[in-house]
Parts: sequence; structure tokens; C-alpha cells
Amino acid sequence: MKSSVIVFPGSNCDRDVAVALEKFQIKNQMVWHNETILPKCDLVVLPGGFSYGDYLRTGCIASKSKIINSIIEHVKKGGLVLGICNGFQILIETGLLPGVLLRNKKLKFLSKNVFLKVINTDNRFCSNYKNKDIIKLPIAHNEGNFFADDSLIKKLEDRNLIAFKYCDSQGKVEKISNPNGSSNNIAGILNDKKNILGMMPHPERLIDPILSGEDGSILFTSLLKS
Repeated sequence: MKSSVIVFPGSNCDRDVAVALEKFQIKNQMVWHNETILPKCDLVVLPGGFSYGDYLRTGCIASKSKIINSIIEHVKKGGLVLGICNGFQILIETGLLPGVLLRNKKLKFLSKNVFLKVINTDNRFCSNYKNKDIIKLPIAHNEGNFFADDSLIKKLEDRNLIAFKYCDSQGKVEKISNPNGSSNNIAGILNDKKNILGMMPHPERLIDPILSGEDGSILFTSLLKS
């Protein structure tokens, strides 16, 4: 399997995700955002960070980068795209995923581990979570509050396009376990064809016991299996 990690000015998790991909023997290339042609690959990763310093809106300027048109063509051909944190914000700004990501409800930057309930394992990103539907991953964001109106929430729920929801250690999805105010506790969503995943938590940060956990590893092994 081959991957391309897109690097924007202000990216700070691009190397982390590259290490994760390479650990699972996914052949990776780093691609500068100003390139116009995407290397031949199966997976594109838009990493976390603060592209362009989050000026205007998070992910807004990055969504106008030259490489984006090539990523859109990649998606149309059925290629996989994973957007993590700022990458999720970029996917929303490009229109590849719906909704909007607002400031956290309490207007504070959040950096901590959270529990997640895996909602959909019928996709190439999450298939190996079938045997473990309650996981823990880190979040690190200021604008992770996923907002959608009632009609979009209904569509996401009805079409099973929600990948992860914030929950407690027992898997209960309640308001108290929602760290940022996201609608319906949503932490990650898929597109209709399920070849795009946008998520606020960072799977690349928990891929080894030395990092205090391996729940992120399951996402990368799912991609390999696919």
C-alpha cells in the first residue's frame, strides 16, 4: 500500500503520521501543498496542525492549495483520504465532507485523551475495530466542535456515516462525555462512498505501548487489511 502525506505551512503532525504509516509498512511520500500532481498512491493523509496559523478559519487557506484539485480527483477515482484534526477541518472547507467545525464550547484549547465509541466498522478505515468498539485516543484542538443542522444529522445517522462518537469509559454517549460540544457527540464522519474519513482525535499518537496505548494502531491495520 502507498500513501501521500500532504504538508502545509503550519502542519505539525505530518511527521508523526508518517512514522505511523511506515511502522505498518505503508510506503509513504511527503507531498508539499504547492505541488499540482499527486503521486500514485492508495491513501492521502491530511495531517493535524495549524495550517497557515489558522488564519481566516481553520483549514480555510489550506483548502485553496494547488494539491487539492488532485486530491479531489483521487477521491472521484475511489482513492482513500484520511483527515486528522486540522486535516478534518480542511476536508470540510473543501466541501469533501459536510458540516462545520466551530470553537470548542468552553472556548479553550483541549489536549487530553478521550474515550470514543466506534459507530461504523463497515468501512476501510475502521474494519478492525469490530472486536473493540470502545477506544481511547488523544485530542488536541481549539476548533473541534462539529456542528450540523438537524437534517444533516439525520442524514449522517440514517446513512451510517458517523465513524466515532465521544463517550465515557463504559461506552455511554452522553453530554457529560462530550469534550467540545459537538452535535450528537460526533468525533469523526465518513462521506457517502466511505472512502473519506475526517476525525478530530489523533490515531497516529497511540500506536505503541511506549506511547501509553495502541488503539490508534487498529486504524492503520484496518487500512492495510483493505
